[in-house]
Amino acid sequence: MVERYARRKALNEDGRYSMLSPAVYMGQHEKERALIHWLSRSGLLPLHNKRLLEVGCGSAGNLIDLMRLGFRPENLVGNELLEDRATEARARLPAATRLLVGDAAALDFGGEQFDVVYQSTVFTSILDDAFQARLAAKMWALAKLGGGVLWYDFTFNNPYNPDVRGVPLRRVRELFPQGRICAKRLTLAPPISRRVVRVHPSMYHVFNALPMLRTHLLCWIQKT
Repeated sequence: MVERYARRKALNEDGRYSMLSPAVYMGQHEKERALIHWLSRSGLLPLHNKRLLEVGCGSAGNLIDLMRLGFRPENLVGNELLEDRATEARARLPAATRLLVGDAAALDFGGEQFDVVYQSTVFTSILDDAFQARLAAKMWALAKLGGGVLWYDFTFNNPYNPDVRGVPLRRVRELFPQGRICAKRLTLAPPISRRVVRVHPSMYHVFNALPMLRTHLLCWIQKT
């Protein structure tokens, strides 16, 4: 898995994942609107006293966004497998936010539980079904009753990238059989997005109006 992330990092040298790219920031804005809509309906408000763990937090972009939405730094915990990403995350996050380096499936919080356990494009990099199931079980165990797992990941295989594998909704249901799942499809397929925004950033919305062109799922998997 470490080797796969290294190859993905090399791909970013052309700037395709930069937030300065219209294809990236249009997708990010769409995701943020969907998160705000979910939060307004989730029953989690207010957020200042809610605890959240992000599995595979990378360089902390999602955690920073979540703080802007109302989560308190001291109630956030980030987990990251890769040392270099964790180092970057530590430099960006407030000191009050805990950051844990290592395998998320081995996390041990004892009796500590979270209102939200979040993963964003982690499971599509896990090609082993048994490890997917093990990590999903750990995330489920760490979620409070009444809380749950927040999931954002893509659903289709990328024929040009053998290091990832799409996770469709049926697989999400297999991984969390006890969860009550609310799912929304979003994010214009990146290869299409990168092309159409060259005409104008607003073309993202034109093509994204077709559900068949959306490649990701945002799921709230509630523990009841």
